[in-house]
Amino acid sequence: MSSRTWFRLGALLLSAGFAVPLAAQVWRSDQGDGTYRNPVLYADYPDPDIIRVGEDFYFVSTTFANAPGVTILHSKDLVNWRIAGHVVDRLDGDPRYDLTQGDAYRRGFYAASLRYHDGLFYVAVTPVGHKTRIYRARTIAGPWTYSELDREAFDPALFIDDDGTAYLGTSIGSDGTVTLLTLNKDLTAVTAARKAYYNKGAEGSKIIRRDGYYYLFNAIPGKLAMTVSRARSLWGPWETKPSIDDKSGGHQGAIVDMPDGSWYGFVMVDAGAIGRMTNISPIFWKDGWPWWGAPDRPDFVPERSPKPIRGHGFAEPPSSDDFSNPVLGSQWQWNHNPDDSKWSLTQRPGFLRLHATRADGIWTARNTLTQKAQGPRMRAIAKVDVQGLQPGDLCGFGSFGKYSAQLSVAAAAVGHRSVRMQVTDSTQDGPQTEMRVPSLAIDAPTMWLRVDLDFETDLGRFAYSIDNRQWRDVGTPFPLAFDWRTGTFQGQQIALSCYNSGPDGGYMDIDSVTVSPLAGTVQP
Repeated sequence: MSSRTWFRLGALLLSAGFAVPLAAQVWRSDQGDGTYRNPVLYADYPDPDIIRVGEDFYFVSTTFANAPGVTILHSKDLVNWRIAGHVVDRLDGDPRYDLTQGDAYRRGFYAASLRYHDGLFYVAVTPVGHKTRIYRARTIAGPWTYSELDREAFDPALFIDDDGTAYLGTSIGSDGTVTLLTLNKDLTAVTAARKAYYNKGAEGSKIIRRDGYYYLFNAIPGKLAMTVSRARSLWGPWETKPSIDDKSGGHQGAIVDMPDGSWYGFVMVDAGAIGRMTNISPIFWKDGWPWWGAPDRPDFVPERSPKPIRGHGFAEPPSSDDFSNPVLGSQWQWNHNPDDSKWSLTQRPGFLRLHATRADGIWTARNTLTQKAQGPRMRAIAKVDVQGLQPGDLCGFGSFGKYSAQLSVAAAAVGHRSVRMQVTDSTQDGPQTEMRVPSLAIDAPTMWLRVDLDFETDLGRFAYSIDNRQWRDVGTPFPLAFDWRTGTFQGQQIALSCYNSGPDGGYMDIDSVTVSPLAGTVQP
């Protein structure tokens, strides 16, 4: 049974009443009976690296060009996670991060490595096309500072040996040579570089040490598989055995030790339009090798399993927001660095105000505010005040990614507004193509814009209301998809946007965004 089938089965069990979630939850991994089900987060948290510090677990994930970037989550049990913060407030080193001189979608921060040593947290990460950075902070919440190395190490794997010597492992799937870079004492410079191993197609390395062995985990993206290697020395000789793959649980990850001496594995699995999700699995040891799952079904990530640590309550990253706080919630990220003069939480307290930025479409519009979509099926409703729109403004709510579908309110003249649906198929090199439905005239100052996303059928749909009771469907269902070559290299996101092709524009006030499970399905 494939991982994607497990997720479908989990949704069916949920709807059948075997596990009843709270009303505001889209997905609940913790079953409340001492067990959990995979994935632990039904959302796009790719390239996981998880460590334990005392009784706390920390999880770092890829964020590409989104700002703030390099998300870190915190858990007490590997199942219930909250967002602890972001390493990078704003992306630097390339004008495209400001959506000038082009865009930076599919660039930014990939596959970070997280470690803790001598009272400091370290994050090794390589912005695409730039040299590797080592960030450091006394607390997981920051503030973070960084030093830049003299080279670009693809998918860096930070490892600090028992004697305090720090290394970066790096390999790229187009080759597979694993090189170890030795770092100086304060992890600010490379002092040596040496090839340690060759594993055809390997990347996404992780290194740990246990009982006199070094263990090297590598993703083999071409096969959506993972291997594990071991050696008595970092320089080999290495033995290698195949491990799990996307049919049995995932293809990029490693293992983390528990307070009681046991081990658990974490692994990324490609899961279609929702993106790349993280599975958690027990690890058992046999003949000095780590095996995923249980002895009666080795190297197979269980769909459901006892919780690694019991006694901790349900937790999840935030999603709904009434914008009553003076800072944005940790679930929100801008599509690139924002123009801070074009948004505010204080100009109208209790509302997020998005001023129209100048753009010819959502792909080039700065200050598009996103958060990760959730599966298996979700509904999101934005309550908006559109009285501040000016002629030419196009402001709304919807999905963002490979397909960017927006239900927008357009202002043709002051006081004359209409609802418009646009679906943009974003391609890497070519122009945007748009599918539109006829505009629907509307004169209400306050509206509710609704988007349903169904990751079982990979379809979305729109509706709007002027009273939050009677709803009017708009257009036909639109597609959801993931393609690393195009779009944002992420699963579908939900997004608020406001732009105008001219120099002058107004604004949209967002009163709230409410995220909840979708009871039915979206059908063609």
